[in-house]
Amino acid sequence: MRIRTYQELIRIPTFEERFEYLRLDGSVGVETFGYDRYLNQDFYQRSAEWKRVRAHVIARDYGKDLACDGYEIYGQKIYIHHMNPISIEDIIHSTDFLLDPDYLITTTHGTHNAIHYGDKSQLPLPPVERQPGDTCPWRR
Repeated sequence: MRIRTYQELIRIPTFEERFEYLRLDGSVGVETFGYDRYLNQDFYQRSAEWKRVRAHVIARDYGKDLACDGYEIYGQKIYIHHMNPISIEDIIHSTDFLLDPDYLITTTHGTHNAIHYGDKSQLPLPPVERQPGDTCPWRR
């Protein structure tokens, strides 16, 4: 398994290339935590450490999807994606993958799902480059 890091990710220039770096190509319905899902849900909702690290990652990434300029996250929930999938053992033993900001990145829900399932249709559209007069309704 290749270990993905924030330090490598931020050297990648485009949103699309960052997505390809993170893409996992999983399948819908494949178990991750199964009956033990309560472990990760409890961790995300109750851990003061997680809440602190989450706030740090959002600030570090300036609230941008995959920390990319032009992909600011407005009007939707911000997700923190573990760039290396976590396991039950990671939660039980509090491994580095769980709370180290170098293994975490800010995403939207759509980007998060696209990373897990390789579905590019869920990615946000690239920013539109504005042109002089493009907001003038009578010039269409």
